[in-house]
Amino acid sequence: MSQGIHHTEVDGIPTLFAYATGPMRAGLVFRVGVADETLAGAGITHLVEHLALYRQGLADYHFNGATKAAFTHFHVEGAEHEIVAYLDGVCISLLDLPMERLETEKEILRTEEASREPGQLPLWRYGAQGYGLVSYPEWGVRGLRPDDVRAWAGAWFTRDNAVLWIAGERLPAGLSLKLPAGQRRPMPAVTSALPTAPAYFSDGKGGVLLDAVVTDTTAARLYAGVLERELSRSLRQEGGYSYTAAGDYTSRRDGFATVTAFADALPAKQDAVLGGFVDVLAGLQAGRIAQADLEAVRGRSDVRLTASDAAVRRLPGAAEELLAHRPPRGLDELRAELWAMTPQHVHAVALEAAGTALLQAPSGHRADWAGYTAAPTTSSYAVTGTRFEAVRRDGPAMVVGGEGVSLTAGGEAATVLYRACAALLSWPDGGRRLIGTDGLSVEVEPGEYGIDAHTMATIDAAVHPSAVVQLPPRQRQQQQRQRGAASAGQAGGSGVAQQAQRKASARRTGGQTAMLVIFGLLAGLWSLLAVSYTVFGASDPETSTGEWAALTVFLWAIGALLAWPAVRVVRSTRRG
Repeated sequence: MSQGIHHTEVDGIPTLFAYATGPMRAGLVFRVGVADETLAGAGITHLVEHLALYRQGLADYHFNGATKAAFTHFHVEGAEHEIVAYLDGVCISLLDLPMERLETEKEILRTEEASREPGQLPLWRYGAQGYGLVSYPEWGVRGLRPDDVRAWAGAWFTRDNAVLWIAGERLPAGLSLKLPAGQRRPMPAVTSALPTAPAYFSDGKGGVLLDAVVTDTTAARLYAGVLERELSRSLRQEGGYSYTAAGDYTSRRDGFATVTAFADALPAKQDAVLGGFVDVLAGLQAGRIAQADLEAVRGRSDVRLTASDAAVRRLPGAAEELLAHRPPRGLDELRAELWAMTPQHVHAVALEAAGTALLQAPSGHRADWAGYTAAPTTSSYAVTGTRFEAVRRDGPAMVVGGEGVSLTAGGEAATVLYRACAALLSWPDGGRRLIGTDGLSVEVEPGEYGIDAHTMATIDAAVHPSAVVQLPPRQRQQQQRQRGAASAGQAGGSGVAQQAQRKASARRTGGQTAMLVIFGLLAGLWSLLAVSYTVFGASDPETSTGEWAALTVFLWAIGALLAWPAVRVVRSTRRG
């Protein structure tokens, strides 16, 4: 039991209590989150959270809910009787969700999603499953039925899969949390979409973003703070390249944590920021960790641990730890470990982070020069089957086989196997997108490849029904954006499409060069003829002055006509 946090029980639910004055605060935490869902069913936990809160209405006290990767929180602040009413109401709603509100809450979730910009690092690291799902849209919400939602709530939102925390002068009287029995769920499985690390990918964002998975320790928390100080000093104070240079530390509650670092950059400063960012990481990996930086970060951490409200602030995290079968640690133990840390401990974390780092570089920038391997945007193989050539010239080809589908071009392929299809997005116009669990995707547009209806039906039948997501009609502009694009985040087929575009560009350039040579030679020879006649034709006694002038104008006009195509080719090449 952690100092300042007392362990008790309410209606069979493990309960953490910390003494605090002022308004009472409380939270009910469940071990369920986005990482427990599938891509085709993404959003169901968030939907349950919304439905469970609907009957609370517009209260005078503050309350809310939050769906995270592995946990769902319901929290409240107010008077004692308001705390009781809120927690009782949440549990009653979870037992009998207001399904008459289902379609309305779906629309609210879609509206909320439209303003959300999920990070791309999780899907590149974990793929289209588990912890990677936080990067994807909540595609599953639209097709959820009342029975689906009830079943999910009954399986995950149970008494045995919950922890209650309360901060106040006492446990509130009259608290009754009627939840069904269930089982404590294990933490989500950790998947990987990175064959090697450290790795990098490029996107359209202007800054540099990095995360690394490290062992969840006090030394790792200190490393995150030291890294932030070094980035701020190097990129903002000394270099003047960035306005924001920050770091963060998030425990995954399974013995590991994620260290995240970010630095923004204007287009003209992207090279400098990327280089400076990598230099800071390299310095820490080389052991250049200033004792003053460690002391500064340690001092801030100790202040947070010993603050008067420290136990209260630790309650939500302690509830997550308890759900993950990790009992909260005592304050004395945490402080003793904090003050025992040395630069050598932080250096060891820097080396661990270097081996798992994933770097998001600005679009058009590479990081292989710094020892980072490009994260895969193509597959190592293509399926065998029926080949469909692109209708448009120089487009990639589609191969539809018994195992899956592949997009191929220039010796590269993006492949999604039916058995590893995380989701098949289906539009009424016949378009399909298959997304593999590794995060790679393949767009199947029948009109672009001349794919017949029988083959499309074969694809639909090969994917498990639970992975199919029926989507509404696309707008024309949306359809154009879908073609050749990957799923939200990792560009599954973009590497193949870009290869086809490069080949097409090379062919255009080759054709343009040939045209330039042909028309250039013709124009040059004709101009030589025109010059000769202009100079010597006037001395011909058999040609009148009028005839000489007319023929001269004619010859130069023909030369100009021959030269014009060559000029057009040169201009076109420059635009390309």
